[in-house]
Order: sequence, then structure tokens, then C-alpha cells
Amino acid sequence: MDSQQQPNAFSRTPEPYWRETTKLPLFKKLEQNVKVDVTVVGGGIAGITTAYLLAKGGKNVALIEADHVLNGTSGHTTAKISAQHGLIYDELIQHFGKEFAKKYFLSQTKALQFIKDTMTSENIECHFSQEDAYVYATTDHYAEKVQKEYEAYQKLDIPGEITERIPLDLSIKNAVVMKNQAQFHPLKYLKALIDSFTGIGGQIFEGTVARTINEGESTQVVTEDGYHLDSEYVVICSHFPFYDGMGFYYTKMHAERSYILGVKAKNDYPGGMYLSAEDPTRSLRYEEDENGEKLILIGGEKHKTGQGQDTMDHYKTLQAFAEEVVGVEEVRYRWSAQDLITLDKVPYIGNLTKKHPAIFVATGFNKWGMTSGTLAGQILSDKILGNHHIYADLYSPSRFVADPSIKHFFKENVNVAGELLKGKLHIPSKKPEDLHKGEGDVVNVNGRRCGGFRDESGNLHIVDTTCTHLGCETEWNHGDHTWDCPCHGSRFSIDGDVIEGPAKKPLKRLDMKD
Repeated sequence: MDSQQQPNAFSRTPEPYWRETTKLPLFKKLEQNVKVDVTVVGGGIAGITTAYLLAKGGKNVALIEADHVLNGTSGHTTAKISAQHGLIYDELIQHFGKEFAKKYFLSQTKALQFIKDTMTSENIECHFSQEDAYVYATTDHYAEKVQKEYEAYQKLDIPGEITERIPLDLSIKNAVVMKNQAQFHPLKYLKALIDSFTGIGGQIFEGTVARTINEGESTQVVTEDGYHLDSEYVVICSHFPFYDGMGFYYTKMHAERSYILGVKAKNDYPGGMYLSAEDPTRSLRYEEDENGEKLILIGGEKHKTGQGQDTMDHYKTLQAFAEEVVGVEEVRYRWSAQDLITLDKVPYIGNLTKKHPAIFVATGFNKWGMTSGTLAGQILSDKILGNHHIYADLYSPSRFVADPSIKHFFKENVNVAGELLKGKLHIPSKKPEDLHKGEGDVVNVNGRRCGGFRDESGNLHIVDTTCTHLGCETEWNHGDHTWDCPCHGSRFSIDGDVIEGPAKKPLKRLDMKD
């Protein structure tokens, strides 16, 4: 079927396959003060796994989520469960040494095994399948990097191979293979953890925005509505930490967006999970849908949030790639995800800072949240339950490695300064009355830089584009209909409501009289 004729996902609001095929429970908003042993903030894989393990360990736990559980990155993932995180092991050896790199592999493998074991103990059906994972190169330059990655596998005793062919219709130079990795339906798995958690007394509150933390006799999370949760410990799993505690996390991470298509393919898909070594990245895996048909997930096209070309172009580029590799009969789904990338590509899991022994954080999963989020749940629950976790020190947020941390620290913050200046100097020529239905853009309102969107009913939504975090100017995301900050990745709705931090306050709404 011609891609312009088919009623495909490009005409729909982006919605991931995972959410459309999972009936998740709904939870009430917090409307009273609560006292528990542990408060967990954030309803993604890290928060849910942490809360589940703490409740299993006998703790009284409350989990709060600003939106709905599993509507963030965990609900928009490609859901590969793998210790093969691109070409990372040669890099880890260079920067941290063999022992660190080996422990990284073992810890990520342990997370994969935890998911398998939990599926068995909780009797979870979530389309789990073991697959070989490939990172492939299409250029001579990256073929050398793939070769070095394979040599790193050998140094670290990682089961793997190097090959010049993969089962896909792609011309490659070489590929490194990691055996017995996995994929699954993440929301079916996590829904089962939610059911188990609430079944043993765990509490979940949705639509409950955490605003700050007061530290005293107890550790108190204060919500947007003024209620508070008093507990001995607080675990922050809110993607970007809503409370910084002088940890300066916004200087140690940057936000990247990537895009996914779910397509019905013309050609048979051979199995396996694939990732390109080159940028722009290309990711492939399959999911067996509710009718027993293979839905092929084509991902990639990463860029810094709020920066780069029209976001719809990324979807179109992925469709062209899918046509080339598997043939596209129909584009059924499209969605995007936001991930936080740390300075050294290793997540931050542990105490928020050394001065906050009762506050923990899990963030910066670098696009590999299924294993790293699961590992975060294991590490943080062990810390709170008084158990030793042998891999906890690897992920300590207090670590600092001179190279690459210093180099990347300055690179990222020079980029932030450039984006801040660029936004302030841009005076738009388009006016609100120029916007068509379904169109959004930066507009000029009485000489003031604003953001405008005209909905399908013809109503205008006007906001001040200045991000409420540190004052950068947000840009319009055509693909997702959001205002995105190019400095630290905050995202806002058409009416200025916060979708993603670090911003806490909404964009200022304006009317045409302003």
C-alpha cells in the first residue's frame, strides 16, 4: 500500500504500542498527608521495581506519580533487555579499567536475570523472548570501532562473536554479537509488579506532583497541592530529579529525543535485535502483537531535546529506512522517547549527594532503562533494607572521572550557553493569526517572543516560550505538539503545563491582549 494512501500513524497523536495494548489500573490523587517508611517518586521501571522490592522486604511504601504510571520513558521504550549498550565496553575499559567494565557487564546481566526470575515467581506473561543482539557498522571507520568492541568482549570474557553478515537486508562491514539477550512487553511486566505491590499494601497516587523535600526529623516530600508524605527515606525516580539538593544534575546530564515506528512489514523478519554503530542511529527488533503477527519496531534519529530539524522529518526518515530493510505494508504506530545521558555514559544510582543519606536517586539511564532501571531498583532497595549490593559503588552519583567527565562537562555547558544566547536573539516574524489549524510555531506578539498553537477547533493557545528552569527559550516540537527546552530538556504542553523536568513551574499562559 502506498504510504501516502494508508491511514497510518502519521495522522494520529503519537501513542506507543505498549500503552495501547495494556489496561493499566488508575489510582487516585493524594488528598491527605501520609506517613510511610519510604516514599518513591516516579512511576517508571526504576520507581516501580524499587517500590516492589521494598514492599517485599517488609517496608510500608507510597509511590507518587505526577501523571499516570508508565506514561514516561518506560512506556515509550523499545524494550530491549540487554547488556549490549552500543559500543560501550571498549570505552569503559579506556576510562575506568577492565575491572569496572567487567562489573558493569555483570551488573547489567544480573538485571536481565532478575527480570527472568521475577517473571517466573510472579507468573508474568509479557512476550519475553531471548534474542541475539547485534551492533553493526556500515563504514570502515566504525568497522574499526566494532572490531575494538569485540576485542573488549574477549578481554572481559563476554560471550560474543564478530561477523561480516547479519540476517537483515543490509550491507554492513561487520557486527559484534552478544548472545542470549532479550526483549519483552514492558508494560505487561510492570503491570504485574504494580499488582503485586498494591496487593501487599503498597500505595500509589497518580496526578500527584512532588515539588520539594524538607529534611528534618523525617524526610518530607511536599506536593504541589501542599500535602506531604513523611518517611524515613525518599527515592527519586522521576526521570530528571525533581529535587537537586545541590547535586547539580542539570549540569551532569543532557536530554536526547529518539523516535520509533511500529510497522507491519512486507518481508519476513529473521529475529534478533539490531543497533547501528553510526549516527544517526538505527534500531530494530520485533514484537509479536495480539494477533500473533510481527510488529517491527524501527527506532533511532536521536538528537538533543529542543534542537535540530522538524521532528516529523525524523519519523519520515525512519519510514524510508524501514522500506529499505523490511518493506512497509503499514505504519501502525509512532512515538518518541526522551532519555538522559550522563557525562560518562554510566547511570547515577545511589545517594542524591554525600550530604543526603536518606535521599536516593536513579537517573541517566542512557537509553538502556530496562536493565539500568531494574538494577536501580535492586541497588536502592538493598541500601534501604540494609543489604550489601556488590555493584552499588559503580553507579554512585558522587563519582567523578577526569576523562571524560571534565571534557563532556564543558562541552555540554558551552552548548547550553549557546542555545540560551541563540533563543534570546531570535525575534520571530510569524504572528499568531498566521497559524493554521494543527500548526504550532514561535510567534511575535507585540514584539515579544511567544509560542502559539492553533488547535483543530481553531482556538489559539499562546504561551511565553521562556523555560521556567533557567530561562532558555523553548522550541516547538511538531511531532509531539510540545514546547521543548534545548538547554536541559524540559518539556511543556501547548498550554504550558510541565510534561518533563527539570522545570517545575509551567510556562506563562498569555491571551491576545498581552
